[in-house]
Amino acid sequence: MPGPTLQLKPVQPLSSRKSENRRLSDKHGREIHYLRVSLTDACNLRCVYCMPEHMKFRPQSENISLAEYRRLLPLFHALGFDKFRFTGGEPTLHPQLTELIAETAALPGAPFVALTTNGMLLPKLARPLKTAGLRRVNISLDTLDPARFRQMSRRDGLDAVLRGLDAAEAAGLEIKLNAVTVRNFNEEDFVPLARFSLDRPWQVRFLEMMPFGNNEHFQNGQRVEEDSVKARIEAALGKLEPVGNGLDGEARVYRVPGAKGTVGFISPVSAPFCGDCNRARLTADGKLRLCLLKDDEVDLLTPLRKGADNAALENIVRAGIWEKPWGHELAFRRFSHNRGMSEIGG
Repeated sequence: MPGPTLQLKPVQPLSSRKSENRRLSDKHGREIHYLRVSLTDACNLRCVYCMPEHMKFRPQSENISLAEYRRLLPLFHALGFDKFRFTGGEPTLHPQLTELIAETAALPGAPFVALTTNGMLLPKLARPLKTAGLRRVNISLDTLDPARFRQMSRRDGLDAVLRGLDAAEAAGLEIKLNAVTVRNFNEEDFVPLARFSLDRPWQVRFLEMMPFGNNEHFQNGQRVEEDSVKARIEAALGKLEPVGNGLDGEARVYRVPGAKGTVGFISPVSAPFCGDCNRARLTADGKLRLCLLKDDEVDLLTPLRKGADNAALENIVRAGIWEKPWGHELAFRRFSHNRGMSEIGG
């Protein structure tokens, strides 16, 4: 279901601005230079917090093609985007993932290129992706128990994910672990997961569930507060100490005393970070999504397929970024209805 169409107003072209800073800004003064690129809505898992068991995915013809990514990604880079994260669904299912990463990493200035994945296909892909220019991988790992893994993902595959984690480490990729916290599912895993940070230089991040569309009741009802997760970890491993100013993007970051890695908390519902948001999202079907938790989107694929040149597409992006909303309105029980998490890429 498409999101509402934004009424875009012209924005002063970059070439006529006095500032030499080529990054785009929204009307709230935030610089937007981080693009999360969804390559597909398809996935090889069916996680309870993400999608229904019998999910119907879009036909590939409705998604951005390789040639179209080759138009759009350099265009975003020319507008000042210097960090690209490839997401899905599950991005390792995209047949040209390695090629896209290589071409993005080779753009002028060598933008930072990252990947979010469930890790199941990393045993064969980690080293080629590293060679292509991938710098960081965020691996989703909600539990270390095979039975709970199947309960949460509705599929087997924990062994494959752990092998993928080993492969990413062996390839020399920077690693972050993402664990979605779900009440009555994986509370017993918070401490074992946090222990990864003791002897590995990884950031283990605990993500609070966000309400989306038809899954809102489950996501709100099974949500675990950050303080509860932190209390469990501190009771087992000791007091968590803030690292630096305590922030790494959207994560509040801590360290167990003496640990090589860190523990992060991302809590968009109970502790929103909208004021520091620097990102936009490109969905697999070619929509520029300006806020993860709001339905407003800007269509890029239709004008691209109708023959729009780069200047026209840049103007659409520029005008869309200018209208980026300040933040979500979850406190007023207003949330996204038009897409599930797997259709956005997180």
